[in-house]
Amino acid sequence: MKKEIFHTRDLASPIYRDALQLRKTIFVGEQGVPLAEEVDQNEAACEHFVLYTENKPVATCRLLPMPESVGKLQRMAVAKEARKHGYGRELIKACESWAAANRFQMIRLGAQLSALPFYVRLGYRAYGPEFLDAGIRHRMMEKRL
Repeated sequence: MKKEIFHTRDLASPIYRDALQLRKTIFVGEQGVPLAEEVDQNEAACEHFVLYTENKPVATCRLLPMPESVGKLQRMAVAKEARKHGYGRELIKACESWAAANRFQMIRLGAQLSALPFYVRLGYRAYGPEFLDAGIRHRMMEKRL
């Protein structure tokens, strides 16, 4: 199966449109996150990643540059029919490689509690108390690159 990962900061690009469509389907449609919270003021500052299989977008995430060489991984989502195939892991690895090549030293993220084991397997460490984001329980995690 042909797999490709692309990334962009161009909010007019087809890659960004595909990322946004996945996010709307998963976060807004499946999880009930309000669209106004899902699409925020940081869109233009982020690097948006999309994994395609057979030219179909199946996974996305974005990386928001933060102070002190930290990237905040956000909006990680895999299409329902594409889950449990390792696409999320591949996408995170590509994002980490891009971040390291662009001199980021750490990635932080707010993980939904149900996704904690996924991130732990990828080498992330949880810290701090649980918190609510868009009505969903999360915990902060980080990984040094």
